Amino acid sequence: MREELTMAELEGQCAELLPMRETLYMNANWAGIVASNSSLALNAASVLSSAKSAAYQQVYVQQH
Repeated sequence: MREELTMAELEGQCAELLPMRETLYMNANWAGIVASNSSLALNAASVLSSAKSAAYQQVYVQQH
């Protein structure tokens, strides 16, 4: 459900302009990102049954 903002809340917000595209393109910041998802389900030697699995997710970010 969306809540309406009051004028005081809206005036309390601030925004900044992004740098020009050329500046972003030439920036030397690099980030190494590694993501992994793991999940396992086993349904062996059973008739008319089901197996459920939940996934575990990890994301690592290292910025240089």
